[in-house]
Amino acid sequence: MFVTPAFAQETAPAANETLLEHAETGGNFPPFDPTHFPSQILWLAITFGLFYLFLQKVVLPRVGGILEVRRDRIAQDLDQAALMKSEADAAVAAYEQELAEAKAKANAIGQEARDNAKADAESERKKIEADLERKLGEAEARIAGIKSAAMKEVGGIAEETTAAIVQELVGAKVDKADVAAAVKAAQE
Repeated sequence: MFVTPAFAQETAPAANETLLEHAETGGNFPPFDPTHFPSQILWLAITFGLFYLFLQKVVLPRVGGILEVRRDRIAQDLDQAALMKSEADAAVAAYEQELAEAKAKANAIGQEARDNAKADAESERKKIEADLERKLGEAEARIAGIKSAAMKEVGGIAEETTAAIVQELVGAKVDKADVAAAVKAAQE
């Protein structure tokens, strides 16, 4: 069970009696009673003034400070973002320049390699051509030697064949000097 303090027990019946008197007399509710308006307006003005001073001296400076701090932080963040953007743009430009230089260097290295390979191939081709020319000269010399040897033998074979044919046809032996002279005359 709830026990009420002694003060509440003493004042509660008095307040109840006052309300009962107003209800019985047909009085208005005190805040709506025109006799109480001047005091209500006075307390309203005092309360409004104190509330206005409280807002002006305590709340608004804090809100203004918070807004200023936020504005400064936003401006600082925007400046930092602009700085980072310019750094990023500079980094991209440096990267693109290095990439272009690397491509140019790679092209130069490739061209140098092609030129070196071409020069090596040309020198190798010249060596092979010189070797082929030498071998061709040797082969032509051998062919000429074989041809001259064959031609020398052709003359001897022709003399022998001529002597054999004449001997078969005539039945007599022919002089070798006469046969050699006739073969030489035919060859020229």
